[in-house]
This record gives sequence, structure tokens and C-alpha cells, in this order.
Amino acid sequence: MNNVRLLAIALLIPFAILTAYAVLEVGYIGIFDYHRHSPAGWQVFADLVIALILVLCWMIPDAKKVGRNPWPWVVMTLFLGSLSPLLYLATSGKKV
Repeated sequence: MNNVRLLAIALLIPFAILTAYAVLEVGYIGIFDYHRHSPAGWQVFADLVIALILVLCWMIPDAKKVGRNPWPWVVMTLFLGSLSPLLYLATSGKKV
């Protein structure tokens, strides 16, 4: 198993647990609602959107290059955020 895959798994597990906890506590919409009340929250949300767009700019061509359908990963990224790219890397058989 390569280092990128190990790192993705190491990040995916605790982040998935944290995400599940947050969704259970405030709901899916509540996660977004928290950020709309201040300019600091807007900045954090905008930063996340920019980062995920950059990830998608890498992930779509990479998925096509290695013969994976990129569209399930795009849809999951839109709804699950960083969990999807982490899962993509964790399930990748590619050597990096």
C-alpha cells in the first residue's frame, strides 16, 4: 500500500467520525447554517468551496486517466465535501 493511500485512510476514518458526529448534532443543513452568520464563517465556507474546486480539477482528469468514472466522485464531493476525495484516494489502486 502506498503512502498517499495510507495517509488518505488515516485522515478519512477520524474525519468521517467527526462528520457523522456533526451531522447527528446539528443536521446536514446545520453544518452550512453555522457559517452564514458572520464574515469569518463566509470566509471558511468560501475557502472550502475553492479548495474542493481545485481538488475536482485534479480528480476528474485523474479518474479518467486511470479508467474510473469521475462523476460519482464529483456528485459525492458536492454533497459530502472532503470525504469524497479522501475516499477516492483511499480506494485508488494507483501507485503514487
